[in-house]
Amino acid sequence: LNGVRGVKEIRSSSAEGLSMIDVEFTPDVPSDVALQRVRDRVDIAQGELPLDAEEPVIKEINFAEFPIMLVSISGDVSPVQLKEIADRLQDALEAVPGVLKVDVLGALEPEIRLEFDPDRLASYNLTIPEILALIPSENVNISAGGLETRGTKFNVRIPAELVTAQDVDHLLLTVRDDKPIYLSDVANVRATFKDRASYSRLNGTANVTLSIQKRIGANVVAVSDYIKAVVAGAQQQVPGAVEFDITFDMSKTIRNMVADLENNILSALILVFGVLLLFLGWRPSTIVALIIPLSMLITFFLVQMLGYTLNMVVLFSLVLVLGMLVDNAIVIVENTYRHLQLGHSRIEAAILGARQVAWPVTTSTLTTVGAFLPLMFWPGIMGDFMKYLPITLSLGLLASLFVALVFSPTICSVWTGRSSKTRQREHWFIRGYRRFQQAGLDNPGLTLFLAVCLLIGLAVLYGKIGWGVEFFPEGDPERAVIDVRAPQGTNIRETDRIARLIEKRLEPYTPWLKHVVANVGSSGGGMDIMASTGGPHLANISLIFYDFAERKKPSMEIVAAVRKDIADIAGVEIKVEKEQEGPPTGAPVTVRIIGEDFRMLEQLSERARRMIADVPNIVNLRSDLEA
Repeated sequence: LNGVRGVKEIRSSSAEGLSMIDVEFTPDVPSDVALQRVRDRVDIAQGELPLDAEEPVIKEINFAEFPIMLVSISGDVSPVQLKEIADRLQDALEAVPGVLKVDVLGALEPEIRLEFDPDRLASYNLTIPEILALIPSENVNISAGGLETRGTKFNVRIPAELVTAQDVDHLLLTVRDDKPIYLSDVANVRATFKDRASYSRLNGTANVTLSIQKRIGANVVAVSDYIKAVVAGAQQQVPGAVEFDITFDMSKTIRNMVADLENNILSALILVFGVLLLFLGWRPSTIVALIIPLSMLITFFLVQMLGYTLNMVVLFSLVLVLGMLVDNAIVIVENTYRHLQLGHSRIEAAILGARQVAWPVTTSTLTTVGAFLPLMFWPGIMGDFMKYLPITLSLGLLASLFVALVFSPTICSVWTGRSSKTRQREHWFIRGYRRFQQAGLDNPGLTLFLAVCLLIGLAVLYGKIGWGVEFFPEGDPERAVIDVRAPQGTNIRETDRIARLIEKRLEPYTPWLKHVVANVGSSGGGMDIMASTGGPHLANISLIFYDFAERKKPSMEIVAAVRKDIADIAGVEIKVEKEQEGPPTGAPVTVRIIGEDFRMLEQLSERARRMIADVPNIVNLRSDLEA
């Protein structure tokens, strides 16, 4: 894979019986092209792999396949019943329009187990490889041709698939001395479940989780509403001891952002109307207020024409541009209003008012657009993630300019009231502003000096009290994750014991925690498509907080307290972190030690870890080396 064009970085990790290779391409390479290039190279290398190695699985990592909802099924019933309920709900949810697939996590998997008697095998002169070769050949469903009679024709098939333990029990192995020997003669056949590879609990009760993915382009909000209706219907059909809980819902974030946008639009309308009403009167205020919904409608239309969905960056950009939409309209409407007061007719005032300030307004808008446009050329994955910001902002500003130059004069020409040649008394605010402005113009040197002093003063003030700069603000996350890693070789029961100990220490925090979801045997909990395949030495505990209005305590404080309370648990590495926002960036600082000798790398890694451990304010310091 080293010679593949467009590859940025190749990372690999190997464990017992498994190797994973992550190939990261530069953002300019289309994903389907990258997938084909990797597939071609793997096909070439496949002939050199060991004969008993399974065929390599090549999978594109698409963040659109991130689960949009996790549904937990828990209750005081047997694991078998939970699995049956989950399977029925899985079938119902996969029929929902817009759902791509539903995975069942944490359920027991049935198997038919053969326990051989070595003495009987020896007496019949049979070997286990012979029997293992026979069973797959019997587990078939084959066509046996056709049967034609007078006037009809049938297709004949032989359904011999092994479904129950009794089907396997009666398999004929061979014939010795004219006596048939069946599988039940040399082995005990039992219908049972696979050995536990994972445990899953919700608030301390065993549970099964359904991870739901949507189709690319499907509406998250509409799909989630449909899913909730299906889950509510399923809740009525199961025993009262079984509970369905939605532990993650992506549509909730989308709904909140859309609600914020609606709230901002309404607030802007009220504030703009109120301020202009104070200085210009109700007619001009209403005309300017109309600019906001008109500009937003045009912006929505243009965004849809480009094929963009209302993702988080687009919604944020719309909120950001909202305050700038009315600038152009205020200038044109106010100038039109001024000409109307000077005695011109409504049509003349609209023409003169727009003509006089058209170029200044256009230039002002283009300079603002020019300030954001360079962000479109931001390179790398961050550029692909943030390009929606400058594009949406530019479209919004240009839409507001179009509305201000075309719609505002038209509305003003028919709806600004009557012309009046009587000169009204100058407003007190205008008189004060004029005196202040005249003083500045009369003393240009002093004005520039004071402006420079103000700029320096603000810089010094920010240096004293500023908290620095961060790409994505901390916020108040609704989820936190406790990632547990025991030494390689730890069995699933020991890891589960440690996970239960952590769950017990979380009991004092129940007033703030809506759900505690424990997944033993995996590190992703159904949430991360980038997560490793897991192992018996891994566990993941997700903390789902109540909404902030219900808990009145910042989740970051709770995370810090939890981290302190479970830090003394011996024998495992524990990482407590908040829910990640924005594009995947990994840890804030990563130190990589690269070389050929793993023993030397281990020594250097441990030395580096000891050096870094003393740095103040460091949490979750961890090496990815697992011996």
